[in-house]
Amino acid sequence: MASEPPSHTADEEASPDELGLRKIIHVDMDAFFASVEQRDNPELRGKPVAVGGAGGRGVVAAASYEARQYGVKSAMPSVTASRLCPDLIFMRPRFDAYKEASRQIRRVFEHYTPVIEPLSLDEAYLDVTDDRLGIGSATRIAQLIRQEIRAKTQLTASAGVSYNKFLAKLASDQNKPDGLCIIRPGEGAGFVAGLPIRRFHGVGPKAEEKMKRLGIETGEDLAGKDIAFLRQHFGSMGDYLFRAARGIDLRPVRAHRIRKSVGGERTFSEDIGSGTALRETLENIIGIVWERIEAAGAKGRTVTLKMKFTDFRIMTRATSLPHFVTGRDEFAQVARALLEAELPLQGPIRLMGLTLGNLEGAEDNRPARDEAQLRLL
Repeated sequence: MASEPPSHTADEEASPDELGLRKIIHVDMDAFFASVEQRDNPELRGKPVAVGGAGGRGVVAAASYEARQYGVKSAMPSVTASRLCPDLIFMRPRFDAYKEASRQIRRVFEHYTPVIEPLSLDEAYLDVTDDRLGIGSATRIAQLIRQEIRAKTQLTASAGVSYNKFLAKLASDQNKPDGLCIIRPGEGAGFVAGLPIRRFHGVGPKAEEKMKRLGIETGEDLAGKDIAFLRQHFGSMGDYLFRAARGIDLRPVRAHRIRKSVGGERTFSEDIGSGTALRETLENIIGIVWERIEAAGAKGRTVTLKMKFTDFRIMTRATSLPHFVTGRDEFAQVARALLEAELPLQGPIRLMGLTLGNLEGAEDNRPARDEAQLRLL
C-alpha cells in the first residue's frame, strides 16, 4: 500500500551548499518483469506469476506480489517455487517488452534531471539537487515521477528520497509496493538504527548469523561497535558497516558510468562445499545471469567465477575468449570449466558469483560493477 509522505521540513529544502548534502531519489519498479506480464495479459492479474523457466533447471527471475505471499522469490529454483505455490504461473521472459517499458521510464526521469544512474532495467538513482523545473521539493519530484510512470506505463514504482544513495535505496524498499518514504537530513542514523541488520546491502544469511552471535541484530547494535572491532570480524567490509550504521554514504550519482560487466552473486542460507551442490548452484546462477545478459544486449569475451569462503576470503577465476561469447551454451560451458578446475574446494563457500566482462555493445542500464545479490533468504 502506498504511504503518504510526511510534511516537509526546512532542512529538506535547504541548499546543498549550506548542508553539504544532495537530494537523491531511488526509484524501484514493483515486481517489474511480472508486473509487465500482468499488465499485458489481464488474465494474469491478481494471480501468482513467475517469470523464468519452469523446467528442472529453471530459475525464477521475478515473482509477482501474489507469488511472494507463498515465499516465492527471485533466484529461487523453479521446482522449489512450484512446490511452495502449486498454482504458480510461469511466463517466459519477454525482454523486448521489459526494455521498452524501461525506455519509457527513463524518459520520465530525463524530464526531471539529467543526472541518472541506472542500476538495471527497473531501478535507478536520480540526483535532483539542481531543481531544473523549479518544483521546489525532492519529495514532490518523486511523487510526480511515480504518477507519470503509472500514467504512461500502467506500472507502479516505489521511491525513496534522502540525502545520499545508501539511505535513498533503503527508503525505496521501506513501503513497497507502490510506496514512498523520505529520510531527511539529520534522520539517517536514527532510521538505520531501527532496521534489522539483514536490511543492510551486502549482509547475507551467513553474515547475519555471524552478527547475531556477536550481539548485532539492528543498526543500533552495529553503531555501538567501533571500527577496530568491525575490521577484526569482517575485514574490509568493516569500513562499509561502520559508515552504513551511521547513515553515511559519500558516493555521487554517476550519470555516465561505463559498465564493465554483467553478472550476479548468490549468498547461501547454508555453506556448501560438495561438488554436486556447487554444480547445481552454478546452473541456477548461469540461468539468471544469462537472462540479464540478454536483457542488456551485452556482448563480452571474459567469463569470471567468484567464490567467497566462510572466512570471507574471495577467489576469482576467469577465462577470456578470442571472440564474443556466442550464446548461453558457450557461456555455461566456460563457467562449468572454471568451477571444475577448482574442485575439490579447499573448504565450503558462502557465496558464488558469475559475470560476463570485457563488454562491447551493451546498453547502459547496469552499473559498472553489478552489485545485485541473488540471495536466498
